[in-house]
Amino acid sequence: MQIFDSHTHLNDATFAGREDELIEHAHRLGVVRMANVGSNLALNQRALELAHQYPGIVAIVGWHPEDADGYDQAAEKILRTQLQDDQVVALGEIGLDYHQTRVDRTTQQNVFRQQIRLAKEINLPISVHNRDAFEDTYRILREEHIETVGGIIHSFNGDVEWMQRFLDLGMMLSYSGVASFKKTKEVHEAVRQTPMERLLVETDAPYLAPEPLRGDENQPGYTLYTLEAIARYKDVDPDEIAAATFKNTNRIFGLEDLDETN
Repeated sequence: MQIFDSHTHLNDATFAGREDELIEHAHRLGVVRMANVGSNLALNQRALELAHQYPGIVAIVGWHPEDADGYDQAAEKILRTQLQDDQVVALGEIGLDYHQTRVDRTTQQNVFRQQIRLAKEINLPISVHNRDAFEDTYRILREEHIETVGGIIHSFNGDVEWMQRFLDLGMMLSYSGVASFKKTKEVHEAVRQTPMERLLVETDAPYLAPEPLRGDENQPGYTLYTLEAIARYKDVDPDEIAAATFKNTNRIFGLEDLDETN
């Protein structure tokens, strides 16, 4: 079994100095590839460093909505350069976060649009953060014609209706540990109905550890447990989910011609 964690944060300060250990642990659990995701100047740079240091790790760089007030012309100039790096596979994570964020919604929306347009200019997919902002996230993606480059709704936690609306925009849906939680019934049903060719798995580590480790520090290796939960909901063998999501993640990131160790 080969698993691709489509969204993780080994660049988080929580993991500093433990990268070797965490990557080795992930490999033991079958997680042989990881997309390490940035969110601001420092974390984008660290994502690039890790992608160049470790086989099997690629980088996603962009400005998170919680850091949107720091996205100015100077930041965009740096980001534009980073996006040319051969280890970068997407622009992200970008999007909207209306849950107790300090950055006003207008700023978030403007920065979201700016980065979508940059992704389209450079021809890269995007990785989208959406928290308590379904309507505006969908509206902006539709208005900006995201179908021209595509992307991922990371840690998708909506119901079947939202699943279908984002799929209709051409987006992939990546499921995190939230999909394994016992009470997230709407997400379970969305998992069941998400077509195999549009399905990804992730950890969002160090956040959202899946059952049976909910509440613990999440790690890239724990993608396995989310994958196993998805297999139960879809009533298929975990190996089938692993193969499909590995292929799908390679495809959206343009990695089809690379082997599993990068």
